[in-house]
Amino acid sequence: MFNIQKAGLNELEPLAELFDQYRVFYQKSSDREGAKKFLGERISNNDSKIFVCMDEAGELRGFVQLYPLFSSTRMKKLWLLNDLFVAERFRGRGYSVALIDRAKELCISTGACGLMLETAKDNIIGNELYPKTGFVLEEHSNFYNWSPETWG
Repeated sequence: MFNIQKAGLNELEPLAELFDQYRVFYQKSSDREGAKKFLGERISNNDSKIFVCMDEAGELRGFVQLYPLFSSTRMKKLWLLNDLFVAERFRGRGYSVALIDRAKELCISTGACGLMLETAKDNIIGNELYPKTGFVLEEHSNFYNWSPETWG
């Protein structure tokens, strides 16, 4: 059995540890203090919604972080499911599905028109998980990215 709750500053230390593991998974350098600062700002400023999954003893197993966006054409809020992570030793036990279900509840409770996410083409686990939880792969649109580092 496990519990999912909104993350607060009380969960910052173990959440920052999981977030650091998440970043390393995506081939970023480990930076626990940076993770703690970043997440602390998100929580304090209410910039995102972070939900954590804990076991009976209160140990964090995973988290999901969502950012608010808006759809102009639908004139409604839209949530970006930006981060989803479960510690490697706890995978395959339903934590990811439970976290996604909590994200869906947030979407419904805020009157949002949907959730969107992006994952790497080679993220085999994610690309199997998301369709199983009701996400539909967009085949009729192109996703573009721009950053100052690539601008010449």
